[in-house]
Amino acid sequence: MNRLPPLGIAAILATLGAIGTLALGLGPLSDKEMEHLLVMLPIAIIATLAATALVLPTLRRASLRVRLVGIALFATAISLANLIALSALMLVSEHDAIQVAILFIYSAAAGSGAAIATARASSDAVERLDQTARRLAEGDLSARAGDVDGGPELDALATTLDDMAMRLDASLVRERQIESQRQDLITAVSHDLRTPLAGLRAMIEAIEDGVVEDPITIRRYVGEMRGAVNSLVSLVDDLFELVQLDAGAIEAEVERARLTDVVTAAIAACDAQAAEKGLVLELSLSDAEGALTSPRLTRVVQNLLTNAIRHTPADGTISIEARRAGDDLELAVRDSGEGISPDAAPHVFEPFWRGDVARASEGTGLGLALAKRITEALGGTISVESEPARGSRFSVLVPQAMPKGS
Repeated sequence: MNRLPPLGIAAILATLGAIGTLALGLGPLSDKEMEHLLVMLPIAIIATLAATALVLPTLRRASLRVRLVGIALFATAISLANLIALSALMLVSEHDAIQVAILFIYSAAAGSGAAIATARASSDAVERLDQTARRLAEGDLSARAGDVDGGPELDALATTLDDMAMRLDASLVRERQIESQRQDLITAVSHDLRTPLAGLRAMIEAIEDGVVEDPITIRRYVGEMRGAVNSLVSLVDDLFELVQLDAGAIEAEVERARLTDVVTAAIAACDAQAAEKGLVLELSLSDAEGALTSPRLTRVVQNLLTNAIRHTPADGTISIEARRAGDDLELAVRDSGEGISPDAAPHVFEPFWRGDVARASEGTGLGLALAKRITEALGGTISVESEPARGSRFSVLVPQAMPKGS
């Protein structure tokens, strides 16, 4: 019925009312009175539909409050007009007709009062929704409709509007954070690119202009240039991986590896660096040796080991520990290095952060940021515990991977 036009609904209801009237009048009314009804009811229906067609355009242009009150008054007027007309045509006595009209006046007034009160509550709710929507459109994302007390439909609309405003506000906050991080990243990348590039330019110009000609110095310059190029390549690789890392793609991966293979591969990649400084790497996998995990965890362990090697004095010790923790795997890398100050610890996973000694040394400044991004993409967490001059402990907690095909 909701898809029918308004006049169609009015015609159906009026016809059903006429049928009901005739059905109820079969007993109490005489044959002559029934004949009158059969003649007059179609006329009354047509008159009602005509009046409705005339009033509808005006009500559609009115405000909600005026529209609701107008509907109540129009319904009352139509009812009164039909009652008077039918009473007159049915030859009802004048005394009875006056009594019915007097009682109907009270009924109409009471019904109109109730309609106006209801209309005011509904229109207040709609007005509140309108004001909230206008404030949101003007950029005030703190605007909320709250409980409008306007019935199920308007209350649901208010809840939807508030949810939309909340999500929009959160989205805008995230967008600002991302933009701020992007600006910081561009600034940091520019800084890290400028230093090796400036060194390369100076050495190339010195060789090209003949300032440096002896083979020993040129050989030293070539070695330094190779080191600068390697630093640039490492920086670009880490930056590309950081930007391209897709958490959704990682979640969809089905490749699995044993934890012992993951850790062994990470140690193999860092073993030469550790040996060069005379560091001892200790490994203890406990009951987690055969646990399955994502092969991407290799990069996390490798980055943690690289960071530990960089900040551990010669002849120091680095330990890699792992254990099962319920349905999770806990893996930790502990070093005996310089440690991190309490103020600096919360920032060590930020790209290019340089607030402490650990970030001011050689390296791309992206290793720990990559480790954090990969760990979180695997559904895990990474944290650090450290004391200055006593070393640091980086802990990774990730869910154990299910076997292939499970």
